[in-house]
Amino acid sequence: MNSRWPLLWLALHRRRRMLVALVIGMAVFEALIVVVANTIPPGQLFSGRGKGTPSAFRAFSGSTGDVSIASYPGLLGAGLVHPFWIAMQLTAIGALAAAAVAADVESGTIELLIVRPVSRNRLLAERTVALGLAALALNAAATLTVATGVALSPDIHRDVPLSGVFAAGVMGCGFALCLMGPALAVSAWGRRRAQVIGATIAIGAVGFAVNFIALAWPKAAPLRFISPFHYYTPGDALAQGHVLWPQLGVLVGVGVLGLVAAHALLMRRDLSP
Repeated sequence: MNSRWPLLWLALHRRRRMLVALVIGMAVFEALIVVVANTIPPGQLFSGRGKGTPSAFRAFSGSTGDVSIASYPGLLGAGLVHPFWIAMQLTAIGALAAAAVAADVESGTIELLIVRPVSRNRLLAERTVALGLAALALNAAATLTVATGVALSPDIHRDVPLSGVFAAGVMGCGFALCLMGPALAVSAWGRRRAQVIGATIAIGAVGFAVNFIALAWPKAAPLRFISPFHYYTPGDALAQGHVLWPQLGVLVGVGVLGLVAAHALLMRRDLSP
């Protein structure tokens, strides 16, 4: 165990098996998506190449614009907003965010940390970095797998530049940060793991459902602005070949606000069980 940042490495060490399984699962899943896209052209999977498809299908291709799921960018984008992709992100973020503060308060071990020469700032900082490294590993696994598949497939590469793949990866990291900030804020405020996990699911899984409903039902269209999936659009990034900076700014901004709130809450709260 590294003695320089013990809380960081301990957080990763305790969940090493889960994180390894998630990283491998992410790589295998994205490889499957690339294989499907390379084997069966998207136009054959979705008749009419997306013409006349419901606007709500944009939620499944990770797009708010003109990228159809019946295209290479749309199909690869679907792999980056798929419920399996979302579930793996939520699992890692929920588990490590809950362990940041709330889990120790719930189990009573927080007193063992505080009586040592460990400040609250250091406690939050090291566990935030651990969470960030886990999220980065997941998104790197997805991005590198898709990039490898695109590079090896001339048909896909004609429609999807490698710059778009890495831009989608950057957007994925922004999405992870958008979840991390609020989840850590709930952990810094709450006393139960379930509170943090519930908040993470609400932002991620419920956020996807809200975005889908907003795209499918015109009267609910304004709701799309409260969903992170309105701003996390990997399909658009894949097609355009660059990072969508306004959308990324919103994702990062929400994450940073969550981190600031987590710090403020932790500094003022009673840590007794």
